[in-house]
Amino acid sequence: MASSRFTRHPAPTGVRIGAPLVVGALLLLAWHAVVSTHTVPLILLPTPGSVWSRLVHDIVHGELLARTATTIWEAVLGCIVATVFALPVGYLVARVRLAEAAISPYLAASQAIPAVALAPLLVIWVGYGLTPIVLLCSLIVFFPLLLSTVLGLRSIDHEVVEAAELDGASGWRMIRYIEAPLSRAALLSGVRNGFTLSVTGAVVGEFVMGGTGLGLVVSMQSASADTTGLFSTLIVLCVLAMVIYLGLIAVERFTDPYRVPRAAHPVPLETAPDLRLVAATQAHQSHTSAQKELVA
Repeated sequence: MASSRFTRHPAPTGVRIGAPLVVGALLLLAWHAVVSTHTVPLILLPTPGSVWSRLVHDIVHGELLARTATTIWEAVLGCIVATVFALPVGYLVARVRLAEAAISPYLAASQAIPAVALAPLLVIWVGYGLTPIVLLCSLIVFFPLLLSTVLGLRSIDHEVVEAAELDGASGWRMIRYIEAPLSRAALLSGVRNGFTLSVTGAVVGEFVMGGTGLGLVVSMQSASADTTGLFSTLIVLCVLAMVIYLGLIAVERFTDPYRVPRAAHPVPLETAPDLRLVAATQAHQSHTSAQKELVA
């Protein structure tokens, strides 16, 4: 087929921005159409206009932004704690077979425990406030980040690792100059997915363990059957998750040391550069430079 003769490029920026906007507009139209039929009472499904007015009011006159900042802070702390523990454990599982055999079953079993069941235990052990919420967020993020670490390390070409070992790379140097750069995409993908999960963990934690973020807002609106307020707060949570997700994608893309600039025209496969060779060459050059610095 003709399409197989060319490398696959990401969609243009206009498409990546415009396509979600089109989908969002279609969802709004469908929402408005359902409300206009009056088949669903407004107390159960408010109009898009009333939700928008409530959202603007809560942002301008309420404390919605301050509570959103609190939830973000809890999610960030949870991601940091999870990263500190998930990266070394993931490295151990990926590189030591005995560790994988001993740890993997328990890691898989831990995912069967819902976050709502863990929250009361954390309250009993730690108490209320910021600390148990951060711990809950870190527990939710830990497993996806660990899996992405293992996947990233195992996806490294063995030939690249063997070449680095022949050059004398081992231990911390191997991690810094070979394994970390080549597994970077998978690690950032795990951080990206974990951050969005961490926001969910922060909201769930505030339901059970107290807090001053968006979880408290949702809890009060639910108790008072404030459907319009619930919709506006849920929209804030959705937008927050999308902004975090897209922002981390942008960071991942523009900080990639092996990123090849997109050509103006499609490049035939027979003339396209071998990205694995490019990565291996750059990693080898980086390691050689480090050796020269150490010798000097």
